[in-house]
Amino acid sequence: MTAELPPVGASEVLMKVVSSSMCYSTYKAMTLGSSHKRVPDGLDEVPVMTGHEFAGVIEEVGENYKDRFHKGQVIAVQPAMGLPSGYSPGYSYPYYGGDATYTIIPEIAIEKGGILSYEEEYFADASLAEPMSCIIGAFHASYHTTHFVYEYEMGIKKGGNLALLGAAGPMGIGAIDYAINGPYQPKLIVVTDLDQARLDRAASLIPPSVLDGTDRRLVYINTSKVDDEVAAVRAVSEDQGYDDVMVLVPDRGLIETADKLLGVDGCLNFFAGPTDKSFSASINFYNVHYERTHLVGTSGGSTGDMQESLTMSAAGKLNPSFMVTHVGGIDAVPPTLKDFPSIPGGKKLFYPHVHMPLVAIDELRAHAERDPRFAGLADICETNNNVWNLEAERYLLAHWA
Repeated sequence: MTAELPPVGASEVLMKVVSSSMCYSTYKAMTLGSSHKRVPDGLDEVPVMTGHEFAGVIEEVGENYKDRFHKGQVIAVQPAMGLPSGYSPGYSYPYYGGDATYTIIPEIAIEKGGILSYEEEYFADASLAEPMSCIIGAFHASYHTTHFVYEYEMGIKKGGNLALLGAAGPMGIGAIDYAINGPYQPKLIVVTDLDQARLDRAASLIPPSVLDGTDRRLVYINTSKVDDEVAAVRAVSEDQGYDDVMVLVPDRGLIETADKLLGVDGCLNFFAGPTDKSFSASINFYNVHYERTHLVGTSGGSTGDMQESLTMSAAGKLNPSFMVTHVGGIDAVPPTLKDFPSIPGGKKLFYPHVHMPLVAIDELRAHAERDPRFAGLADICETNNNVWNLEAERYLLAHWA
């Protein structure tokens, strides 16, 4: 679809979008339409621009912001604006979203801190700072207490036991990466999933051996292969239970499993976002009372969380590109969004100034016969364990743009 943007106003900024990643939240917005809390009415007359995980370059600055921004400035967008309506790019505005070649950043977004300066050269990491910020925010939102001291200690327990349930998908891999390299340094990290292929991929990206030589452990468990999931996961903790349990799949049974894994003062973090507004699960309130277990949940990440992701990835302490399994151009966005639940793998990363179908990174070589450019791209990715990277991004932009 081609559409003209209106002229940029005095209190607006025109952005050239270089990269944009897609998550399940956008699919939920598409399927729910105006019944989604962030999507306005009247979509048939004024459609919204999708995409809320994006980065690029400032193309034009309105008169009122010329003292703050300049043409050519590389930026990432913080979509969480904290508005009472919940409105944000990718859900709510006709000209503000990442799934386009150019987008207009409105005054309200600018004043809410929606433009983050980005000094690095790798646009994918800037786009992926938004999903990483959701992960980082969840870690920060968990909390712990000291008995009869009525103050919360924010964050997962430092040096504690952490279980990540249903966590071999893209967001789970980001959570593993942050658990390993972030500020909390849990002593035990247990990752569960039902899919052995996903577990194998996660373990190839972040193997347990990364903690060799430390007093910390990383353990992967395929819970489809154990008779008693709770017993198997608790056994790894020597039946002490877990200080923090994060649930990355909106599944009632998994939440109830998480509750049974909690130790004293354990925090259950429900990270996954359900579409069912009546979604519920049973919680052991005996343990709430006597063991001080508790429950939190988060949606999105703060500007500080995004800055933390950008800083850590720039320093090589996080690799958000572990989450990416597919790349494509602007023309790949609509079919990908339409068929999103049926496309396997992790994050889908788009380059709006590129025309290319959605291709799995581990299948790039198969496309080389019909288009020799894919051979060069496959060479780059295969030497990097099929992880998307700066060299691959530069190659793509040079050969397809």
